[in-house]
Amino acid sequence: MEWKISQKPVAYETALEVMEARVADIRSGDKDELAWLLEHPPLYTAGTSAKGEDLLDSRFPVYETGRGGQYTYHGPGQRVAYVMLDLKKRQQTPDIKKYVWQLEEWIIQTLKEFDIDGKRIEGRVGIWVLPPLPNPLPNGEREALRSGAGEGEYKKIAAIGVRVRHWVTYHGISINVNPDLSHFEGIVPCGISDAGVTSFKDLGKKINLESLDKVLYKNANILS
Repeated sequence: MEWKISQKPVAYETALEVMEARVADIRSGDKDELAWLLEHPPLYTAGTSAKGEDLLDSRFPVYETGRGGQYTYHGPGQRVAYVMLDLKKRQQTPDIKKYVWQLEEWIIQTLKEFDIDGKRIEGRVGIWVLPPLPNPLPNGEREALRSGAGEGEYKKIAAIGVRVRHWVTYHGISINVNPDLSHFEGIVPCGISDAGVTSFKDLGKKINLESLDKVLYKNANILS
């Protein structure tokens, strides 16, 4: 699999063109699979399940896209990973649900290396974390608060939206490193109005995209 990292923000239209062409080339056998790490300028995308009322403020360009899911935001400080894989070659029986699980696990194991406990939540797309508790708190009280946390207390740190054509995947994941979280206020992210978004920075983790990229690369065997 080829790895590509774009150092400057990539226009969304350009990314779509590149992905469409690469999917065709992977299917024909002309090119290898590709994991493409990049940032976008500020924008919103609407997945196939997006509802018009969830676009609250079109302060940034809005793009209709064929990926699954609802509205999401992309912008500087967020690592987007577009993953173009041939599921027929990677899986004995091509299975989109298994592939989505692998993307989730890729994110979870990557977050773990930065001491962030990412979770799947039933009925919610993406990866979720609990915000840090105030200090100081006695250990017993801290553990009780953690164990008693409800789903509404979790915040989303990573989004997932995929599309598959002839069993070749594209689109992928986004992980919030240090984006401007106020930019998410123009939408109801993924149609979930009772939960917020967070980032590495919001959780008190000071890392850069390069550090995240190295761990994503290290853990990419999860996608096999």
